[in-house]
Amino acid sequence: MNAAPVWTKRVREEVARLREEAERVQAALGEAEAVLQRLVDARVTVTEVLAGPPSVVAEPPGSAVAGSTVPRRQTGMAATALAPDYQQILSVLESEAGREGMRCRQLAVGLGQEAVPAKVEGLRSKAKRLVERGWALQVRPEVFTALAVPAVRSRPGVVRPGDRS
Repeated sequence: MNAAPVWTKRVREEVARLREEAERVQAALGEAEAVLQRLVDARVTVTEVLAGPPSVVAEPPGSAVAGSTVPRRQTGMAATALAPDYQQILSVLESEAGREGMRCRQLAVGLGQEAVPAKVEGLRSKAKRLVERGWALQVRPEVFTALAVPAVRSRPGVVRPGDRS
C-alpha cells in the first residue's frame, strides 16, 4: 500500500503549486485594482474640473490672449485689452516710422515679417479691424496710423474710429 503516500505527496505538491499561483494572482489583482482606482480618481477630477467655475485663476481685467476678439475701444481702455499681435501692430503704428501712416507692406516689415501677400493681407485685415473698433485711424486708403498721433488726426479725409473703410 505504497500508493497512499505517493498520492498524498502529489496532492501536497499540487496544493503548494496552487497556493503559489494564488499569491501571484492576488498580487496581479492588487496591481490592477490600484490602476483602476487611479483611473476612477482621474475621471472624478476631470468631471469636477469641467463642471466647476470657468476659471479658478482669473485673468487680470483688461488683458487679452492671442486669438481673442478685438474689443471696441472705450474711454480709459488700455492697449493691454488687445491680443498681443494687435498690441504689436499698434506699437509699430505709434512709432516714429508710423507717425505719418503706414501701408500694410511697411507694417509687415516693421513687425519683422516677410512682406509676402499672405502676411500683408492678414495685417490689412487686422489694421481695418483696429480702425473699426476705434484703436487706429485710416488716413488714406490702405494707410493706417495710431490714434495717438495728433498731426495725422487733423488731416482731411481721415477715417474716424467706428467709420467703415
